[in-house]
Amino acid sequence: MISMLSIDWDYFIPLKKEWQGSYIENERNRNFLWYQRYFNGKAKGEDIESSIKHNTQLINNFKKVLSIKFNIEKDAKLYVSDSHSLSYHLAKYYNCKNIYSFDAHTDLGYGGLKSLQFEVNCANWLGKILDDSITQTAYIILSPFSFENSNQFDEINNKFNIKYINTNNISNSPKISIIHIARSGVWTPPWLDYAFFELVDSFNRPYMVINLKHRNWNPKDISLSEILPNIV
Repeated sequence: MISMLSIDWDYFIPLKKEWQGSYIENERNRNFLWYQRYFNGKAKGEDIESSIKHNTQLINNFKKVLSIKFNIEKDAKLYVSDSHSLSYHLAKYYNCKNIYSFDAHTDLGYGGLKSLQFEVNCANWLGKILDDSITQTAYIILSPFSFENSNQFDEINNKFNIKYINTNNISNSPKISIIHIARSGVWTPPWLDYAFFELVDSFNRPYMVINLKHRNWNPKDISLSEILPNIV
């Protein structure tokens, strides 16, 4: 049985609760939304570029968990994308029966079973792959910085085999054949993209990049008035 390890970069970043909304994954939100947040913070005397950082201890602990608790195959394929919804297509293509998802969000669908009637997107991909009877079991490891909990998804939890676990609950050295790492640029700041690729490189294996564009973060050479047309 093929198992996939699906990792969202936002798992490692303590973000603001007010940023945890539903957004369309497009260039405007991946780029200019962060400039808007930066300048709004600056107007309040806050430098979010300095205050919003990835948690290096969590990353180091994650790497230890991978080495101790997972059995990653020597020829396991690694994919890198912006949207986490790629995990749905990978799971379908490789017929993955088990998914281990490290994420700040469940991505089961927000709005109960009705949310699984929509097309695949970053918010419902895990629920969709279960609803389509491709994946049998989803293991969800929510970030310690997550604002979500299992009780919010009772309707979906009751229909599918979903297990909410922490890293201590991982046992039997799951054999991993597919790895997907998503940047989720709408929810993760561009000034941390360098650390995202450090995480990718730490797997020490070739990888395929799908629909991931470089973000040029340079707030010193742009003003809020210049970006407003792109975010309204």
